[in-house]
Amino acid sequence: MSSKMSSEVMNLRTFKTTSEASLQSESFPLRLYEKAKKLGIWDPADIDFQQDKRDWAAMSEADKETFLRLLSQFQAGEESVALDLVPLIDAVARDGRLEEEMFLTTFLFEEAKHTEFFHRFLKEVVPGAGDLTRFHSPAYRKIFYEELPEAMGRLRENTSPSALVEAAVTYNMVVEGVIAESGYYIFFETAKKQGKLPGLVQGITYVKMDESRHISYGTYLIQRCLQADPKLWDVVNRKLTGFVPTLLGYIEENFDPQSLPEGMDYNNFLTYSSNLLRNRLTVLERALKQPIDEIYRIGQREVEVIE
Repeated sequence: MSSKMSSEVMNLRTFKTTSEASLQSESFPLRLYEKAKKLGIWDPADIDFQQDKRDWAAMSEADKETFLRLLSQFQAGEESVALDLVPLIDAVARDGRLEEEMFLTTFLFEEAKHTEFFHRFLKEVVPGAGDLTRFHSPAYRKIFYEELPEAMGRLRENTSPSALVEAAVTYNMVVEGVIAESGYYIFFETAKKQGKLPGLVQGITYVKMDESRHISYGTYLIQRCLQADPKLWDVVNRKLTGFVPTLLGYIEENFDPQSLPEGMDYNNFLTYSSNLLRNRLTVLERALKQPIDEIYRIGQREVEVIE
């Protein structure tokens, strides 16, 4: 690049924090960033798995198999979302959305910790479990091996509002908002109620708190795009409803009434999982009727709930 061109580029660049624009301290992403600083600083290495080892040894082979299936999917899922998030961070950075980028740095840090947490549990509590990819069913592979990396990878070349919406629906609404939440439900309805696997329950409690901020950001991102172009609702609706057959296949492949842990009611689980997708649609529909300031206020209440 010639010195003249370099000078022109330098003259075009501005820094938000030293200009009149400044950081938008009341923006929803920066409020999430503040929450992440306070609530997201937990260390997977600090969690005690001694009781978990004893509980695991006393567990039936059938329940071990069910929990291993879930754990293998959480482990690969966390690794996947950690790997696939970078294109979104790059996309918002290139768009000059510093507040969003700041929050997304905490987002990536937390996904890395989630990956570490599940890996540590499997290594210390379930040594010798072997290759757990045997639990990755066709529908699971469709989502994590294809849909998620494709939707996120597209952002390297295409940062249009439509591409951003498809990425957020896939990542935040489906992967985090339906699949992960369904898995948490099983853990809390079984292990926590039975007083078993306390280290795992403690870690998943932290993971769930982190993920609630991630889902809130995804909702915000979709709402921001919808405010700019309400026609993008067709993209949201098509993408979400398009996942229904795969999600039903995922449930059928992994959670039949006979294989759930003791104390887990299959009908309650099915109702809970079905309602998750419906609730995501309901929240996103607000953006079609409410001004952005009201959405920010809704967002603030959602952030407060996280505490």
